[in-house]
Parts: sequence; structure tokens; C-alpha cells
Amino acid sequence: MIGVGRDAASSPPVRSATYPESEVRDWIALLKPRVMSLVVFSGLIGLLVAPGHLHPVLAFTSVLCIAVAAGACGAINMWYDRDIDAIMRRTRDRPIPAGRIEPGAALGYGITLAIGSVIVMGLAVNHVAAGILALSIAFYVFVYTVWLKRRTPQNIVIGGAAGAFPPVIGWASVTGSVDLIPMILFAIVFIWTPPHFWSLALFANEDYRRAGVPMLPVVAGGKETRRQIAIYTLLLVPLTLLPWFVGFSGLVYAVAASVLGIGFLVSVFRVATDRQDETGVSLTNDAPARAAFKFSIAYLFILFAALAIDRFVG
Repeated sequence: MIGVGRDAASSPPVRSATYPESEVRDWIALLKPRVMSLVVFSGLIGLLVAPGHLHPVLAFTSVLCIAVAAGACGAINMWYDRDIDAIMRRTRDRPIPAGRIEPGAALGYGITLAIGSVIVMGLAVNHVAAGILALSIAFYVFVYTVWLKRRTPQNIVIGGAAGAFPPVIGWASVTGSVDLIPMILFAIVFIWTPPHFWSLALFANEDYRRAGVPMLPVVAGGKETRRQIAIYTLLLVPLTLLPWFVGFSGLVYAVAASVLGIGFLVSVFRVATDRQDETGVSLTNDAPARAAFKFSIAYLFILFAALAIDRFVG
């Protein structure tokens, strides 16, 4: 396995944290709330644009289950990655490596939330949505976190499927089925993930290198990473127009997707043409990559919001 070992000697020391001593904010931090916000939003959009009607209470329950499941994945991920989190500058103050929450407590917390979210989704909403929710949790934990993250630079490409499930879950919550449109939304998030995350990986490259995580910039270098970011963005922009092409959305969404796509391409062009040394290291402190990363977050939020607005206006 690439990366730091999983034995007890490699695990960071824990400063005898107890439940009363652990701040509420640390338990919330285990859920990765910033990551959760985009997951919840995309799930909500899938629910809103689906044909049919779902009682508001059940709709709220569905979105809540998606949020809790996403948080559960975050907690389990932090438990498993506590050794490398202690090494990386941007993650070393997380609750587990900082010693504010015991690893075993975090794992139990995550497992409880994961099982609870699937059970509630199945009992309150429908079994199809619950099944996809369970699949998304299993994919994130076992395929991405345990199997791919420390083994291959394609971890983000394949593992990105985990973050692409929420709009499908939202759609299935209303319809009890999966068809073309939620799969298009899945594909949009799936193709969006590599340029989004590799932009982050460019300016967090030294952290990943220090921890032995084979992110693309670590394995292939900055030049190849920039090329891959450009390729995936070129695939993404026409893909986002598919809802309009198949007649699901109208002009509002088509215009929004086009304008956003041009903006994304411009930001990625700046990443690709960033001044670099002979090894592909940025000479501008990766300023274009940082800007592209921030833009990519707003891009997906606005794109999905435009789809919902277009449906309501239409």
C-alpha cells in the first residue's frame, strides 16, 4: 500500500479525549460540513427536478438522510486517514490527529450515522433511494478511501462516483426509479470532480507528497496534471448541455450552462498556461489553480441551481 502504514505505531497519539471534553464543533467537523453542503445541494436539486410529487416532510427526510450519510462518510474517512492527516499541513488540526476525539469513537459515530441514514431512508421514503444511498456510502468508504486513495493516481477519477450519487438519490426519492436524466446529472458531477480536485492537488502537492498519497501531481507532475484538468473540462462543458439537448430543460439552463462553461474553460486555460519551471512547479504559487478550485465549487452550485430554476420557470 502506498502511503503511511496502518499499524499502531504510525497512528498519532491521542490526548485522552473524552466525550465531555470534546467540543460539539469537533463532532461537527468530523462530518466534513463544507463537503457535505455540495452533496446535500446536488441531492436536493435531483429531488426538485424529478417528475412527480413528494410530501414536504418526506422530501426533508430524504435530504436529511443524504446529509447524514455524507457526514458518516466524512467521519469514517477521517478515522481511516488519521495517520496521513497528522502529516499533512492542511489536515493535521482535524479532531482525531489533534487528539480531541478518539479514533474508535469517531468510527462508531460514522458507522451509526451511516446505518441510521439508510434505514430511515428505506422506511420513510423508498427502498430504491435507500439502496442507492447504501451503495454511495460503500463506494466512498471501501472503494475510494480504503482501496483507491493510497494506491493509484486515478483515485479521484474512479472515486468521484461516490460524490455523483446524491442527485440520483434525490430523483429516486420522488420517482422510486432511475432513468436518463439522473444519470446525466451523475455524469456531470463525475466528470467535474477531477478538474475540481486536481486543482486543489496542485497547490496541496507537497502535503500529498509528504504523506505518500499518489495524487496525480505527485505521480505525474504538474504539467501532466494541468493537461488532464484541461481534458476533463473540455469533456464537461458539452456534457452539461445534455439536459437541454434531450429536451429536459429550456433556454434558461442552456444559457447558464454555456456561460458557466466558458468561465470554467477560461479559468482552466489560466491553470494550463501558468508559469512553471522545468518540472511543472508553478512560479506563481499556484494562484490560477487556487482560483480554478474556488470557481469550480461555485460552478456546480450555480449550474444545478439554474437547472432547478429552469424547471420551475418552464
